[in-house]
Amino acid sequence: MRPISLIRSVLTVGAWTLLSRGAGFVRDAMMAAYLGTGAMADAFNVAFSLPNMFRRFFAEGAFNQAFVPMFAKKLESGEDAGGFAEDAFNGMAAILAVFSVLGTLAMPFLVWAMASGFVGNERFDLAVIYGQIGFNYILFISLVALLSGVLNAYGHFTEAGFVPVLLNLIFIAAMWLATWAGWNMGMTLAWCVPITGVVQLAFTMYSAHRVGFRYHLRLPRLTPELKRLAIIAAPAVLAGGVVQINMIVGRQVASYTEGAVSWLVYADRLYQLPLGVVATAIGTVLLPDLARRLRAGDAVGGRASFNRGTEFGLALTLPAAVALVVIAWPLTQVLYQRGAFTAADTDATALVLAIYGAGLPAFVLTKVLQPLYYAREDSRSPFRFAIISMIVNAAIAFGGMPLIGFSAAAWATTIAGWFMAAQLWLGARKMGEEARFDDRMKARLPRILLACVVMGGVLGALAWALAPALASHGWRYLALACLVMAGIASYFGTGFVIGAFRLSDLQSFRRQR
Repeated sequence: MRPISLIRSVLTVGAWTLLSRGAGFVRDAMMAAYLGTGAMADAFNVAFSLPNMFRRFFAEGAFNQAFVPMFAKKLESGEDAGGFAEDAFNGMAAILAVFSVLGTLAMPFLVWAMASGFVGNERFDLAVIYGQIGFNYILFISLVALLSGVLNAYGHFTEAGFVPVLLNLIFIAAMWLATWAGWNMGMTLAWCVPITGVVQLAFTMYSAHRVGFRYHLRLPRLTPELKRLAIIAAPAVLAGGVVQINMIVGRQVASYTEGAVSWLVYADRLYQLPLGVVATAIGTVLLPDLARRLRAGDAVGGRASFNRGTEFGLALTLPAAVALVVIAWPLTQVLYQRGAFTAADTDATALVLAIYGAGLPAFVLTKVLQPLYYAREDSRSPFRFAIISMIVNAAIAFGGMPLIGFSAAAWATTIAGWFMAAQLWLGARKMGEEARFDDRMKARLPRILLACVVMGGVLGALAWALAPALASHGWRYLALACLVMAGIASYFGTGFVIGAFRLSDLQSFRRQR
């Protein structure tokens, strides 16, 4: 296998994720302008979340956590990695084809389970229709996730990173076309879901074929390797299910306030930008890298990868978290408030965004710490931790709803996220030196935090000074750009002065063979 530069790979995945998240924001901003937070928007957001929820349950957040280390180790040792991937592909395709049919037939129940507050009004009927049209997306996107794992193990991060961009580009084009042709916007969005799934799968299969993966359609067979994969994956699948239960809890709480489901979704899009660009990129690269190093007995290299990945992630996400908390309102006002998206929607969405921002470092730490377990084929510990986090999430969401309303769902997500990160951190203490912070990380982290405090003060003062310009339709984009640039300059300027990071640090991210 060719050497992989950790920083280059992280930046590659991060760049494509940034493009995807940026296109996704454009998609959601267009939806906010066309649909606002009314019945059609709530219904589509719930319907689209159903296949995505099960996708994370079956593939990205669970199955691949077990599949990627096994596949990467087979590549490293010269075993039949292609045959193993083909068997896994056929098995997953067969299971999910049946599941797609059952889920489509059971759509009224699934919508009720996700958002029982919709029952008795038009949101329920619309969500059922949209869900029946698009639920088969789970089949296509789960197979895409598996093939993306194959590409990542080969070190081909660009192809896998481009796949999510396709979805957002197709949605954007469809909304423009619907506006021009006078189509019903809700139905247009619903039909986009399966169409994007087919396009994404076709592109990923072609990319995997180019790196050497040969797929032959046949009945699935339960080989000894797949049995072992199932044993390892089962706790991870259950852990993924726990995470999705947390999402269901949040949707249930929000469904009893009209518009709240959409507020959560729009806020989620903004906070997913730094989360996806940094955390997902690092997690994607770290898992196959750590699995290979463990296979080769390279504990020193594994510790270096873990520390540099953590340092890189926190150096970017801690300031992002501070920014989301301090300037949540102007961000939401400038980026979303237009058309059917009102000032009241801005207030509610900004509140959720600030709460989510407080949990951003926890979600990043979770993405960094989980590969330490999955690279060792330990999926049971994360499952136990996820169960505890699920209990915390449900208690806060349902217990807080009568007191603070829909925002209880956001607080539950953030607090449960910190519980999960803390458990993963404490559990990793038993893994040895390769799972511990090194001297450089211990020296840099307090300085990164200090730079964040300085940046937060600058952002708060400048947001107050620019408030009239931020509220002006003619100046708001320029004012927001000045606000963001001032935050970036204050953070990195302070960081370089106090030694939180240096340009020469990029060299230490390079993977050594």
